[in-house]
Amino acid sequence: MKELPARPFQRVLVANRGEIALRVVRACRDAGLHSLAVFADGDAGAPYVDAASEAMALGGVTAAETYLDASKLLDAARRLRAEAVHPGYGFLAEDAAFAQAVIDAGLVWIGPPPEVIRLLGDKVAARQLAESVGVRVVAGTAEPVAGEAGVEAFVAAHGLPVVIKAAHGGGGRGMRVVRRERDVATLWAMAVGEATAAFGRPECFVERFVERARHVEVQLLADTHGAVMVAGDRDCTVQRRHQKLIEEAPAPFLDDAQRAALHESALAIGRAAGYIGAGTVEFLLDPTGALSFLEVNCRLQVEHPVTEEVSGLDLVRAQLTIAAGGHVPSLVAVGPLRHAIELRLTAEDPANGFAPSSGTLRTFRMPSGPGVRVDAGVRTGTVVGEQFDSLLAKLIVAGADRAEVLARARRALAETAVEGVATSLPFLRAVVEHKAFTGDNGAPFTMHTGWVEETPPGELGADVTVEGDGTVEVLVGGRWLRVAVPGLTTVAPNVLAEARRRPDDAHRPAAVTDAVVVPMQSTVVVLHVADGEYVNAGDPVGVVEAMKMQHLLVAPNDGVVSGLAVGVGASVAGGTVLCRVVAKELS
Repeated sequence: MKELPARPFQRVLVANRGEIALRVVRACRDAGLHSLAVFADGDAGAPYVDAASEAMALGGVTAAETYLDASKLLDAARRLRAEAVHPGYGFLAEDAAFAQAVIDAGLVWIGPPPEVIRLLGDKVAARQLAESVGVRVVAGTAEPVAGEAGVEAFVAAHGLPVVIKAAHGGGGRGMRVVRRERDVATLWAMAVGEATAAFGRPECFVERFVERARHVEVQLLADTHGAVMVAGDRDCTVQRRHQKLIEEAPAPFLDDAQRAALHESALAIGRAAGYIGAGTVEFLLDPTGALSFLEVNCRLQVEHPVTEEVSGLDLVRAQLTIAAGGHVPSLVAVGPLRHAIELRLTAEDPANGFAPSSGTLRTFRMPSGPGVRVDAGVRTGTVVGEQFDSLLAKLIVAGADRAEVLARARRALAETAVEGVATSLPFLRAVVEHKAFTGDNGAPFTMHTGWVEETPPGELGADVTVEGDGTVEVLVGGRWLRVAVPGLTTVAPNVLAEARRRPDDAHRPAAVTDAVVVPMQSTVVVLHVADGEYVNAGDPVGVVEAMKMQHLLVAPNDGVVSGLAVGVGASVAGGTVLCRVVAKELS
């Protein structure tokens, strides 16, 4: 396998944005290197741009016009006289073609070799590699499937539920769980569409879905001299839409045998792949305690700070050192020094199925004090748009043990204040108090990757009570507010139950009406119905896309579609009524 060019460098292009770009800029400054930022039009005043040694406009608004445009990034690298490129995470961080183009341009790629990215970025090939070194995988297709017929064939052989996954990329995008055969076509189309939009590759494969699993992972560091080390493990079970919201290190509630198996499996996969740089091997832990391989992320993880806080390592500095031909660093001590939890503050509305929220941050006040670290990509006055990921900041809390960290997390979240957009803050406050997460006072740790969707809104920091007078009573920041909802009607309990049973493609309604409402500023990408068409409660109506995520809108009740006024490609504001489903018996 061709080794990465390893040589000293002084000027690093940061091919990303937001909090991770600022994180890399800071690591470069600590290492005495010049950081070179690039930015889309809307990021011109971002904190990472101000902090960088130099910055250059890419010219454009969307991700496709900027951070996903390899030619623009390489041109910026040339004009800024960069000697190396750090891709951060997301965008082109796991794009083997971009990594190769960087190397071909005579620059140092701060990441794994293109051959490794290509191998492990193909999730089907990664599964095969894991099996070859004796690591367990769940049943899945040997190749990407050609279409919905391939999903149906897998269901016929293995039963439900199954999960459709993008074969390239990660972060929970291009992933849909199928629980009913009639949903295969719709969810297949959504997975393919989202995979194409996020990664530029439509291929998807199918696996058996592991119910009530925990998500655990291992941080690897490997250098060009053949050394591969485990830098720690993490739990990332608290998720919505298969995307992480809370992570902690070390992974709690594992026995010694499970932890040893995690580390040994990750090392075996990393060595077999010829891994170089920082990477993460992810696993599922099922309710019986059995581990199965999930995927490898060939990049820095969003949750890397918790490993830094417990190990004493600077993982970004380690990436820079390895790329320059240095050795993996030594751990300060054997095993973790302490405990840490990361809480992701996102521009999303927990009361509306975590629908993305956009607007201007009128207030952005983050906590401080003992054991508190904040990695933020925004500040007061930042305009949060719909073009990019919803992550605003990461609150990392560390302490001597899990009990101390939970106490500090509660204090830190109480000090946090954000105004101007809906955020995950009330959800985070609720979780660090919830017995399913704390696992204290004799209560078991009962978290699993579907817990958020199964838990009533009132336990997630977003209570909504429907009243008979056309209003809803909403709990916001500890205060009950009554809000009028035009067209509010009652609905049979089975309709609400059905919506809750479909957490992967339907928003939990805050109030029930006959209107199909677009939950956030977004673009209509698919329409499944036409005016006058009869639909049943829970049937797909349309798909909208915002902040790189697609969201399926479903019929709230049985009836006839009426007032469909927008078409595919239309940009619609949050709260727009896409159509109504007028109750009517099918004759």
